[in-house]
Amino acid sequence: MKARTQKFKSNANESPPMFENKILNRLTQTHIATPIIIFFVYAIGLLWYTAANTDIPFLTVVLVFFAGILGFTFMEYAVHRWVYHPPHGASEAYKNATYKMHGMHHDYPKDKKRLAMPPLVAIILATSLLFLFELVLGQYSFSYLAGFVVGYALYLVVHYTVHIYAPPRNFLRALWVNHSIHHYSEDEVLFGVSQPLWDYVFGTMPRSDKDKRMAREIHR
Repeated sequence: MKARTQKFKSNANESPPMFENKILNRLTQTHIATPIIIFFVYAIGLLWYTAANTDIPFLTVVLVFFAGILGFTFMEYAVHRWVYHPPHGASEAYKNATYKMHGMHHDYPKDKKRLAMPPLVAIILATSLLFLFELVLGQYSFSYLAGFVVGYALYLVVHYTVHIYAPPRNFLRALWVNHSIHHYSEDEVLFGVSQPLWDYVFGTMPRSDKDKRMAREIHR
């Protein structure tokens, strides 16, 4: 997959309407705090249910919880790389669908209201995952999903922060640099937003020092 030649259309704080219908368009926008609060509360409820209704040892719950966070980081990478960025030869219908899901964010990366999946969609997906995980993991599914949705909430915190705020002068600056490379230089590298773990695993770290220099220039 080749990187696009035009990396973004505008750094304005708001992107154009996604749909002509005002109600439908409003459903595509959300304040970043809404899904973060929803999924932290959801995770607390899942952990409470695990403690109240299963006999899983506390240490096991903790380990499964962190396995859920790790599972989310892989999902974050996989969806971003193999779903949101259409491969060569993808149909126009697929390209149009992924543009609405992700491409518009690349064109208007500073739009605060489109830095998270709409909460209604995210809740439906999370509930569907609960049934799926329960089929595979049984009683461990609740603590695993708790970690998974906390992973998503933490991803939202990182994604919002690196788009809206200036980078710090410490090791966390790498998150700003990495995501800037993906947005403004090469969109075929650095698919991990909250961390670069799976970019190292799958070999999608930046390919040149030029990309790193460009990202640093963006943040000056």
